[in-house]
Amino acid sequence: MAGGHAPKRPAATQIAGVTPCPGGWLVLPARLSGIAIITDEVVVIETLSGVLDHKPTFDTAAIEVPIGLFDEPSAPYRNCDAAARELIGWPRASALFSVPSRAALQAPTFDAARQLEPWISRSDWRRFRWIRQAEAEIQPFHQRRWFSAQSDLSYVSLNGDEPLTSSPHLDEGVAERRALLQQRMPGVEEVLDRTPPAGATRIHLVRAAGLLWTARRAQSRAATRLPVEGDWDASGLRMELVR
Repeated sequence: MAGGHAPKRPAATQIAGVTPCPGGWLVLPARLSGIAIITDEVVVIETLSGVLDHKPTFDTAAIEVPIGLFDEPSAPYRNCDAAARELIGWPRASALFSVPSRAALQAPTFDAARQLEPWISRSDWRRFRWIRQAEAEIQPFHQRRWFSAQSDLSYVSLNGDEPLTSSPHLDEGVAERRALLQQRMPGVEEVLDRTPPAGATRIHLVRAAGLLWTARRAQSRAATRLPVEGDWDASGLRMELVR
């Protein structure tokens, strides 16, 4: 129309896959426009508070960290973790680690944590640094946009709910996951060819790319929750994994 204005394009939806890495948190941002996903530069952010404050703000993000904990020692796995391990299947189920109670998380030493929860390993203890940040920063209102996820579970979803048997640490495992990304989210697979930023490695790129699938599903309200009926902790946080 002469003298009129061109219709304004709707802003692209901002989504992200976020996973812990030695340098802090690896963040894979992407723009979702219709069914197209355009990935942006991968970055490592030192603290979770910095991730939550990322600009532009994420409309939806899948983050690989437990949200919602038991106050006192109970069992190695929450209901959502046990359900996820069953879906992931052998041998990859071992990649979903035990989740500490708040009491164990606050223990000053590994030995003190082990006295509370004998199943805690040295590897579990090293992961406490990221879980402590989530415990300190994530509030119930964050769960409207930030979804606790697990990258192996994301790839099972990408694979039509069939377990993968290859390891993402090996070349053949990366190739299997690349093929799934190319089939279900064309273009995202190129993330696996990027040089990881300082503080991260290839495995973190693989994880974040899978988590982007879960973020996309959550944004489109196609994601499913484990457990379906819902569990809440004493702080009002949902203890769940989204896929």
